Amino acid sequence: FCGTLARAYHRKSGTSGKSGTRAAVVVAAACLLAGCAQRTPADGWARVEAADLGPAGQAQYAAARDARDAMFRELMTTLSAEFERAGPASAIAVCRDEARRIAADTAARHGVAIGRTSWKLRNSANVPPPWAASLLAERPEEPRIAASADGRLGVTLPIRLAAGCLACHGPAETLRSDVRDALASQYPDDRATGFQVGALRGWFWVEVPPDR
Repeated sequence: FCGTLARAYHRKSGTSGKSGTRAAVVVAAACLLAGCAQRTPADGWARVEAADLGPAGQAQYAAARDARDAMFRELMTTLSAEFERAGPASAIAVCRDEARRIAADTAARHGVAIGRTSWKLRNSANVPPPWAASLLAERPEEPRIAASADGRLGVTLPIRLAAGCLACHGPAETLRSDVRDALASQYPDDRATGFQVGALRGWFWVEVPPDR
């Protein structure tokens, strides 16, 4: 029903651009009052579906995925090089030191806010913003989107464990001793082990400003 209402709203009002994203929020709010909408992720935000985004919202959604791809490529290139040079234990330190820099550089280049999170954190600093935390409460395995009343778009995109990541994120009993030692010293509260190849590891979250 809400998707049909949103599309009808766009057709009737001719909304596009930033107003198209705001229209999605208006529709979501109306649906909340009617009791049919998905719950609001956080104050000032409403969950929306990709099909209900206007042209600007679709552009924001594409920008979020582009930023995710860029951060993922640079992070994996950096970690893979260190893995090959010195092994997985050394890659843990590089990930600790470089991941936040890569996120900041990606954010600056793409004009977004971006990060990674999980329900099983390694780095306790990787908590998501409130709008993303609510979207992720059910541990979704598909992308989710939220729109704010001021035109921002929030996107969460799942991360699945690749085979090369097992050396640091696989079952604890399979980790090398130097990896276990590195985790114990650098991340004493680590919870990010026990995964299998292809399993949901966590999510990228991206917040895209209006008119992006």
